[in-house]
Amino acid sequence: MGRAKKVVLAYSGGVDTSVCIPYLMNEWGCEAVVALSADLGQGEDLEAIRQKALKSGAAEAYVEDVRQEFIEQYAFPALQSNALYEGRYPLATALARPLIAKILVDIAHKTGCDAVAHGCTGKGNDQVRFDVSIAALDPTLKVLAPAREWGFSRQETIEYGEKYGIPSPVKKKSAYSIDQNLLGRSIECGILEDPWAEPPEEVYAMTKSVNDCPAEPTYVEIQFVQGIPVALDGENIKPVELVDRLNQIAGDNGVGRIDMLENRLVGIKSREIYESPAMLVLIRAHQELEALTLPKEVTFYKQQQIEATYAQLVYNGLWYSPLKMALDGFVRETQQVVTGTARVKLHRGTCTVVGRKAKLSLYSEELSTYTSSDTFDHKAAEGFIYVWGLPTRVWSQVHRKP
Repeated sequence: MGRAKKVVLAYSGGVDTSVCIPYLMNEWGCEAVVALSADLGQGEDLEAIRQKALKSGAAEAYVEDVRQEFIEQYAFPALQSNALYEGRYPLATALARPLIAKILVDIAHKTGCDAVAHGCTGKGNDQVRFDVSIAALDPTLKVLAPAREWGFSRQETIEYGEKYGIPSPVKKKSAYSIDQNLLGRSIECGILEDPWAEPPEEVYAMTKSVNDCPAEPTYVEIQFVQGIPVALDGENIKPVELVDRLNQIAGDNGVGRIDMLENRLVGIKSREIYESPAMLVLIRAHQELEALTLPKEVTFYKQQQIEATYAQLVYNGLWYSPLKMALDGFVRETQQVVTGTARVKLHRGTCTVVGRKAKLSLYSEELSTYTSSDTFDHKAAEGFIYVWGLPTRVWSQVHRKP
């Protein structure tokens, strides 16, 4: 008896997921494999990938365009929380995984599959994101991960595929492992595995070198409604187009590169290069609007207690967890007042918010000014300072040395 009767496979069109198709049927006894490819804005010919899945032995092959859902239901909620893993990475790859898991479960239900499969290895984060998300959405489905078990080298994987009519890659394999979607690119392996080595310019595709950027800065105004970006320079734009256009504008100015040594969920430190121009600019602009519209205690609590936890949950594959859903409720409530415009200056790899405005701004020029005409009662400060400093004075009186 096989490990599953019918399985839906997260299919990328690469060697590993192509080999998964005959492997699942011939080694693990699955009667049929259904391939699923998700269009997340990675810029690939997904119809060609669908046809490759069928030629590799899949009984059915689906391509799902989920770009709008990806931005509206996954990227923008993360933006509202200012989610940056370890304070730097805007989770472009991690945000795609729970959506792919959702589509896999939907297709499994549609086609009568009793299992879901993916091509992740045992070292990465994605295996956790897929396995946990699938279990959260339908714990009755089996999860199969052939690449975690088969123990093939790269050449052995290719040779196994050739036995079942899967052609060897015709072009030279890149020295880098790259994942791309509408939110950005992640690049690893090759020379990048040396944390001392400077990344060569060839690894970048979405962002220009500062040497090739315009000499003059570019300004862009980003309008938000309840924490969601809706317009650029006064022009209302649909979410997918807005992210795509901002990727281009920021990337042309060298903005969006991240070189970091990150802590993977499985405990391995990994040197990662990321490009995420639009998300980094949007998060920076959003943070400034929150500074203008949220009261001090809400701002501090969100920054110190919510945002890092939210980012860790997403990175660690817990998008569908009860804690993540509870944090979503907190974040949504804070965003009711985050409506306004941020003006951003992009110049040779830098992103600086140089202006911000909002109808519900808590900034009062009358209170902030140092002119003689301000209405602030300066004498009231003395009593405030006395009460505020009382615990410090008591401590000093008790503990001071004679």
